[in-house]
Amino acid sequence: MINRKKVMVVFGTRPEAIKMAPVIQALRQKESIQCQVTVTAQHREMLDQVLKLFNMIPDFDLNLMRQGQTLTEITTRALSGLKEVYQRELPDLVLVHGDTTTTFVAALAAFYAQIPVGHVEAGLRTGNKYSPFPEEMNRKLASALTDFHFAPTETARKNLLREGIEPEKIFVTGNTVIDALLTTVKPEYSFVDPHIRSILSQGEKSRMILVTTHRRENLGEPMRKIYQALEKTLELFPDTYIIFPVHKNPKVRKVVTEVLGSHPRVNLVEPMDYEPFVNLMARSHLILTDSGGIQEEAPSLGIPVLVVRDTTERPEAVAAGTVSLVGTEYESVFSELKRLLGDQSAYQKMAMAMNPYGDGFAADRIAKIIEGK
Repeated sequence: MINRKKVMVVFGTRPEAIKMAPVIQALRQKESIQCQVTVTAQHREMLDQVLKLFNMIPDFDLNLMRQGQTLTEITTRALSGLKEVYQRELPDLVLVHGDTTTTFVAALAAFYAQIPVGHVEAGLRTGNKYSPFPEEMNRKLASALTDFHFAPTETARKNLLREGIEPEKIFVTGNTVIDALLTTVKPEYSFVDPHIRSILSQGEKSRMILVTTHRRENLGEPMRKIYQALEKTLELFPDTYIIFPVHKNPKVRKVVTEVLGSHPRVNLVEPMDYEPFVNLMARSHLILTDSGGIQEEAPSLGIPVLVVRDTTERPEAVAAGTVSLVGTEYESVFSELKRLLGDQSAYQKMAMAMNPYGDGFAADRIAKIIEGK
């Protein structure tokens, strides 16, 4: 009889679920591994969409989300809830992902229980503890507690080495987001939203800009300047349209509605499920975002990305030329939009750049490493 290792995968948000789905699938194909899934649900509705899409049924669901919750409240509730799960199940390894509050707390609770920790997408850094906030410190604190660091790139590996992590504990695997993406984007995908179908049906007559913004550090005036730059871009390029899945945060909705809400070529839509969203990405001409994951996904689709942030923990895409870091000032955002929409050679140079984030087999590599350890 095989002595199966119990691996508990813990996550709490939609991006984590997307990137861990291929890992869970790969682990469950190993006879020597018993894979359990625990969700904190620090986000609820958007997490549930992904659980359904990838047919993931959690073994344990802490259901932590509350309206108006603070970081302190999420941290304390998750720490208490995970303590009980760990004590009851006694996993051999706790596997976390990325940079959320759940990531850090799940690693901390495992450390308190003296359970080894594996960290998927380890080693991303900006060097500024407040940008992105609180994600930068969530990553660093999780790294201090981690035993197996699954770094997506060589740059991430070097970041960990600089912080004193032992080389034998670091494994460069590629990013699992590419695994998830390549199984979800479909050429024949049909959109339910009639506005999206109408815009896409125009073909070469229109160019669609996909926009997402949600970062805490961009709330208020930074977002207003970004939206004003988009408004000016629409004025200068009459063949452009914007589709903007608007974050649930009322502070985001207030400003975007004030600046762009009445424009006839702006379509403000509700946050989208992962499947329609990545298929919309694949059909975009250009993406403007402050998201981390999109910086990894879009290069695989050949879509240039403008990142409205002052820092990024994903410098590989900037170095490769698939992503441009443009900040949040009106002039810098507008000038870069104008350059890419007005200069076909500049656009093609970004669109044709090589994706630095992997080949779609990161999850298999991670599962094999865990099986061998």
